[in-house]
Amino acid sequence: MTISTHRTLPPELREIQIKTEEIARGYGLDFFETIFEMLDLEELCMFAAYGGFPVRYPHWRFGAEYDELIKTHMYGLQRIYEMVINTDPCYAYLLNTNLLVDQKLVIAHVYGHCDFFKNNAWFSQTNRKMLDQMANHATRISQYVDRYGYDKVEEFIDACLSLEDLIDMHSMHIKRAPDVQPLPHAALLREDDFEYMQSGRLPSKGYMDSFINPPEVLEKEAKDKRQKEQDREKKRSFPDEPQRDVLLFLLEHAPLRDWQHDILAIIRDEAYYFAPQGQTKIMNEGWASYWHTTIMTKHSLVDSEVIDYADHHSGTVQMSPQRINPYKIGIELYRDIEERWNKGQFGPEWNECDDPREKAKWDKQLGLGRQKIFEVRRIHNDVTFIDNFLTPEFCAKHKMFSFAFNESSENYEIATRQFEQVKQQLLNSLTNHSRPFIYVQDANHRNRGELYLLHKYMGIELKQDYAQDSLRNLHKLWQRPVHIETVLDEKPAVISFDGSTHTTKAK
Repeated sequence: MTISTHRTLPPELREIQIKTEEIARGYGLDFFETIFEMLDLEELCMFAAYGGFPVRYPHWRFGAEYDELIKTHMYGLQRIYEMVINTDPCYAYLLNTNLLVDQKLVIAHVYGHCDFFKNNAWFSQTNRKMLDQMANHATRISQYVDRYGYDKVEEFIDACLSLEDLIDMHSMHIKRAPDVQPLPHAALLREDDFEYMQSGRLPSKGYMDSFINPPEVLEKEAKDKRQKEQDREKKRSFPDEPQRDVLLFLLEHAPLRDWQHDILAIIRDEAYYFAPQGQTKIMNEGWASYWHTTIMTKHSLVDSEVIDYADHHSGTVQMSPQRINPYKIGIELYRDIEERWNKGQFGPEWNECDDPREKAKWDKQLGLGRQKIFEVRRIHNDVTFIDNFLTPEFCAKHKMFSFAFNESSENYEIATRQFEQVKQQLLNSLTNHSRPFIYVQDANHRNRGELYLLHKYMGIELKQDYAQDSLRNLHKLWQRPVHIETVLDEKPAVISFDGSTHTTKAK
């Protein structure tokens, strides 16, 4: 049964919703049924602390996030105008103290999000009934709290949550390992047939056998196979190849009790549900902002609302010196793509043109912009979005730069405005949602059942305090010493935790 506050909108807002939905569909937006509900500030902050859901499992983290949201709102540091979750139907929540113009803006913004949720490829594998699933998770964990005690369950959840990023975000879309295929019609095969299939021999006539199955080749293959099996047996290590989904590996091999196994599975399930949101933050917010500006400026605003709308919209998309604003980058990049494809500013002819004056007046009047941004919204995530469509002209127009830490002044300063470096720094911050790539390398390290992880070093070192805390929590699940191979001070190193002491050694 779907959990909801079940509060219908006031008639005035209901009329606005119906009108906005009709306009949005007229532009080609396609979304699930969207249910809007009105909440007060405390309720909206509670839902936000729960990740947008009315019910989550009991844990102190949600209370801390709620407290932070309430205080930052009271001190004017931030404000939540709306919240929408990726489900079918979509549920969206409005703040009851918003001005009418804000409610119009939010409703239009929500329909942009709902279209993105339904049509973007990176959301295609998510659970659209997660509202009910979250409630089920909460019920199961509450039962474990009643049975084993709050402190014990909370301590285990703490350990799991510190590891929730150790998943393979692309595994829902990419097949990592081949399936084990059964022998075809095994019951009908003769013994000689098995010999060919297992030894690498190919069926042949007797007089051609020495040519089709050269003895020296077969002998070498058999020798290599025996050596590989001996090496594997000697090492007794697994997995055969590094495993990216560390949580799945722990579920399959860690010595967990039944209730611990269930809680870890819940944490992993929810991590995969939220992963696409981290992968598409710029695109998603940019798409929603593009459509709320289109709908508001062309259809919904009345004269008395223009100033308030401009004030609130500009506040949403303003850039901060400290961080990238996904709303701003997203909406401007969509607009840039639309303009370029309308004017034909793409393809070999455009790329080969080196005359700035000719490029400035370039307009093939193709009118393909709207079609192109719908295509982009369907197939890309933030990394591919930036990689494919960020241009030197865009960076120059929006005065983008990369920054670096100046040790002499002990401040972050502008390092360069060179396009390639700006783009690379932005891509680095978005790849894997700015999380390190961690793999399970060996679960029987030194033939002692120790867990050995590998950090794929890409120029950014692990934060040692984070790494040590993660190893401590991994030890709680693995129950044996754990290690991670990484790079410290540009030299290979291994950080270890044996259950009581952290050590760091050169590799």
